[in-house]
Amino acid sequence: MSNLFWLSDEQMARLRPFFPKSHGKPRVDDRRVLSGIIFINRNGLRWSDAPPEYGPPKTLYNRWKRWSDMGVFARMMEGLACEAADRKTVMIDATYLKAHRTASSLRFEKGGRGRLIGRTKGGMNTKLHAVTDANGRPIKFFMTAGQVSDYTGAAALLSSLPEAEWLLADRGYDADWYREALQDKGIKPCIPDRKSRGKPVKYDKRRYKRRNRIEIMFGKLQDWRRVATRYDRCPKVFLSAVALAATIIFWL
Repeated sequence: MSNLFWLSDEQMARLRPFFPKSHGKPRVDDRRVLSGIIFINRNGLRWSDAPPEYGPPKTLYNRWKRWSDMGVFARMMEGLACEAADRKTVMIDATYLKAHRTASSLRFEKGGRGRLIGRTKGGMNTKLHAVTDANGRPIKFFMTAGQVSDYTGAAALLSSLPEAEWLLADRGYDADWYREALQDKGIKPCIPDRKSRGKPVKYDKRRYKRRNRIEIMFGKLQDWRRVATRYDRCPKVFLSAVALAATIIFWL
């Protein structure tokens, strides 16, 4: 039995509206190339190790790099999430992703934000911040260097939070400015208070138990080896790997 991955006709039909238009010479088989890209990302292989059933490795890499630079994979995830997300309650959290030595250059790119890789107690890491719906399915991602505070990700994702009644987060997001910003958006925070806070803050403990769903989401994403270990130097390309994994796992 073959262990190769192939997108179904139904899955291709849902993804096709997000494909960029082909100019000039028609693209080679989209199903074959995308299936190969998914196989490489899921198993953390080198492009040169792609099975021959998916065609030339150079074709797979060129499509992956070009569509990553265009933001195609991120639009796939966000577009499918807009259609089916349960946004009455949203959750926010962050996790560390190990950077491989091939990606861990700390030099700043000219005109860019650098590699978004930082040194932590666990070594060289990237931090992935995520917002999910009530079922733990990702809606939005943001990436920073590993040593960056969760507050930075929370501030960056604040403007893109959907209209929701509740936001669940752990005590790492317990800050007065964040609670006030959520209330200004009409969102009720369900966040435990930090131990250092003088006056305890009440929160819905029963509702808070649902927050384990975002932890499960991170666990499923890290089943994809190219997500669990960052091999790509370019942050945009790596974020495309995360978005592609989220699309296949949660939205197709």
